Amino acid sequence: MYGALPGDQAGPLGRPAPWRRRPAIQRAGRLHGAGVRGHLRLGRKGLAIGIDIGGTKVAAGVVDAEGRILSEARRSTPGTDPRAVEQVIVELVEELGRGHRIWSVGIGAAGWMDLAGGTVLFSPHLAWRNEPLRENLQRLLRRPVLLTNDADAAAWAEWRFGAGQGEDRLVCITLGTGIGGAMVMDGRVERGRFGVAGEFGHQIIMPGGHRCECGNRGCWEQYASGNALGREARLLARANSPVAQDLLAAVGGRAEAITGAIVTELALAGDRASRELIEEVGEWLGLGLANLAAALDPGMFVIGGGLCSAGDLLVQPARKAFSRNLTGRGFRPEAAIERAALGPNAGLIGAADLSRVSSRVRG
Repeated sequence: MYGALPGDQAGPLGRPAPWRRRPAIQRAGRLHGAGVRGHLRLGRKGLAIGIDIGGTKVAAGVVDAEGRILSEARRSTPGTDPRAVEQVIVELVEELGRGHRIWSVGIGAAGWMDLAGGTVLFSPHLAWRNEPLRENLQRLLRRPVLLTNDADAAAWAEWRFGAGQGEDRLVCITLGTGIGGAMVMDGRVERGRFGVAGEFGHQIIMPGGHRCECGNRGCWEQYASGNALGREARLLARANSPVAQDLLAAVGGRAEAITGAIVTELALAGDRASRELIEEVGEWLGLGLANLAAALDPGMFVIGGGLCSAGDLLVQPARKAFSRNLTGRGFRPEAAIERAALGPNAGLIGAADLSRVSSRVRG
């Protein structure tokens, strides 16, 4: 029922970590962020390359031990062919490696990885099905390679260098087309028993609700994501509501062209209907966070992704709904809810840093 002692805990990727064998600072049975960090002595001081693979682009950067990006490069994602994607990764590493001495390479991609971190079991954007990606890339690159989920990489980056510094039980939520999630608990990425933890967007929050791409109905991401925001705005516009006239004017009267990004832009410019739509999404966000708090009891939620450009228009309603729906409200501490600090670079920063830590463990 209780977690293992610090010396017995796995490292960031779930493997035994020799740098955990000294006693860590504890209070009230919990490890504290500063104590965990000082205890881990995380990674080597050399440089690592982080690569974030998306559906349309592959972003790469050279990252130092303090999480700073020293140089960057990008390529378009070359379709879905696994060999073509591997070749793009090799090109990026060779390009960035010309000006730097690189110790290791971290790859972050959407999808499910096996617990050993060597195989992509499934990726929604690419034709990876049981793909032995780490073995392939280590043969091509002749360097240590780490393979991780992109949300896990972003969460690690926020814990190490961003908004989650100092918090030892951190949950990160990414609001984009859908909802991504990841956890960093006591200095390691928590991936679950089968390696697929963090699919928070698919908790069913409204039984019988909107159909989700996953096949279920009423998933959280159908109510608290960029897609949800755009869908609700289109419904409002198609109803020819007088409050939606500015929305329609922004897209030349074509309701089908309204997206979450357009609604966010108009909300920031002061459009009342757009602000109300974002407030509704924020309330759904807060309700889902309250559910997660009941199950996981983190000290902090860090909220990232494109939808967070709405700032307090989204986060403030989320905080209110969180407090209103929190189990035991008024008789328990509340987790902080903060915006992510590292923006779209969090994934490549985290992948690079995890590769540095992982290569130290393997070495």
